[in-house]
Amino acid sequence: MRAIWKGAVAFGLVNVPVRLYAATGEHEVTLHQVHAADGGRIRYRKVCSVDGEPVTMDEISKGYETADGELVVLTDEDFARLPLATEREIEVLEFVPAEQVDPILLGKTYYLEPDKTAAKPYALLRGALEEADRMAVVKVALRQRETMAVLRVRGRVICLQTLLWPDEVRAADFPVLDADVTVKPAELAMAQSLVDSLASDFDPSQFEDRYEAALTQLIEAKVSSGDTRSLPQPAAPEGGEGGEVVDLLAALQRSVEKARSARGETPTDDGDDAAPAKRATKPRTRKKPADDDAPEPTRKKAKAKAS
Repeated sequence: MRAIWKGAVAFGLVNVPVRLYAATGEHEVTLHQVHAADGGRIRYRKVCSVDGEPVTMDEISKGYETADGELVVLTDEDFARLPLATEREIEVLEFVPAEQVDPILLGKTYYLEPDKTAAKPYALLRGALEEADRMAVVKVALRQRETMAVLRVRGRVICLQTLLWPDEVRAADFPVLDADVTVKPAELAMAQSLVDSLASDFDPSQFEDRYEAALTQLIEAKVSSGDTRSLPQPAAPEGGEGGEVVDLLAALQRSVEKARSARGETPTDDGDDAAPAKRATKPRTRKKPADDDAPEPTRKKAKAKAS
C-alpha cells in the first residue's frame, strides 16, 4: 500500500507520528465507452460554454454562482489563504461512547501506521481506546478539506474513519411514517420467528458479488470463442492538432509548402520543394588581400619596406 498522508496524532501532550493508508478499495471489472461501429474509445474534452473552444487544466479555475446569478471566480491564491490549521495533525478533541456515533455519519476508512519510533505511544493510544470502549473524535485536513473523523481500534491497528458534518445528513421526511398502523401480536410473533430462523453470526466472506462474477464469465466466454476485435488505432488528424499521433515530418512539409506558396513559389511535380527563386544581388567588391594572401612580389616588397 502507498501512504496518502503523513502527519501526527495529537493525543494530549503525546504526539504520535503516523502515515495514512486507504483501508478499502472497491473492485470492479473495468469497462470503457467505445464506438460500437469501430471500437474507438469515446473521449471527453473540456470545452468552454461561451466560445466553444477546448481549454487546458491551467486555464481552469473554480467558480461559485450566487443566488442572483453573479459569478465569483476563486484562484489558487485564494485557496492558499484559507485556514487549514490541522493540515499535518490529527487533533483529538474528545472521547465518546462508540454507540453514540450514528453509523450514517461514518464515511471512508483509513489505517494509521505508526513510525518506528512511535510504536509505544501508538500502543498507548490503542490500549486507551480499547479499555474505555470509546472512539476518539478528531479533526483532520485531507485533500485540502477539513473534516471530522473518529479513531477506533480494529485488531491491532487504529483506524481513522471520516464523518459527515451534521448538516450533510438529510432528514427522513416521509409523512407516510406518521400514519397510525396497527400490528397484530400474531403478525409480530411471525416476523420474530422469521428473524430467529435467519439468525447468524455475520461473516461477510460468505457473500459474493454475483453480478461481477457473471460479467467476468461473460467476457471470458467471448475471449474463448474468438468474439474479439483488434484495438483500433486513431488516425492522425489532417491538421495535426488534438490527435494522439502526429506525423511531424508531414506537418513540417505542409508548413514549408504553405510558406513558399505565399511567396509565389510552386512545389515540384514529384512533391519535393522547388528551389527558391534567385534574388538579384549586388556585385561583390574584391577584398584587398592581406599580406599573407598577396602574390609573391607583393610580399617581398612588404618585407623590404618593413626592413
